[in-house]
Amino acid sequence: MAPVMDSQGEEKFSEFYERWIRQLEGHLRLLLVAPPQHSGEADFRPIVNKLTAHHKEYYRIKWASAQNDALPFFAPEWLSPLENAYLWVTGWKPSLAFRLVDSLKEARSQSGSSLAGLSEDQVRGIEALRVRIKAEEERVEREMERQQVAMADRKMVELARLDVEAAEVEVEVALKGLVAGMEKVMKMADCVRLKTMKGVLDVLSPMQCVQFLAATSMMQIQMRKWGKVTNKCCN
Repeated sequence: MAPVMDSQGEEKFSEFYERWIRQLEGHLRLLLVAPPQHSGEADFRPIVNKLTAHHKEYYRIKWASAQNDALPFFAPEWLSPLENAYLWVTGWKPSLAFRLVDSLKEARSQSGSSLAGLSEDQVRGIEALRVRIKAEEERVEREMERQQVAMADRKMVELARLDVEAAEVEVEVALKGLVAGMEKVMKMADCVRLKTMKGVLDVLSPMQCVQFLAATSMMQIQMRKWGKVTNKCCN
């Protein structure tokens, strides 16, 4: 039989995700009380390192869980319909990070924010990264399309015509291949997400990293809260 994530596995990951979000809220509180702008860069590094490690843990657990079956991550029951509506291949779309940087620059340009004062080298670095990530997003989308189209290839059509019991072995092999293909796409997308976050943080100063991470964390936490409110209103 092809491996699948059973209800117990989904429940276990759901519990992990709830803990992960609560811990993210704790990290956000630390970000919001980070040292003042005149502090040395070394003062900001511990919280930046802590939060990046927190995100890496999420992907480590996600990938370990997806070894059994990646399909639940494409329509996760542990997320609200609102959160699911904004998913891009099981997570946030990498290019959103650059829109967030742009928004922070514009929203805080009058407040003396360090993110509003990016140097020319930083601007060039962000723009170069934006171009590379866009190309990688398109590569993920092409692979996703290829996996979806594979459902209609000749072999799958022939299997669909056969008696289920008579073709059980062939169907299991085919389905296992489809699930493996979706896991590959998921990991490709996750790698682009991680590469985007690392790339942006490498360009920004530690103090700017704090501001960027605070904004991304707040957005994710608020989306979670809005999703729960939407669920209550619709039920």
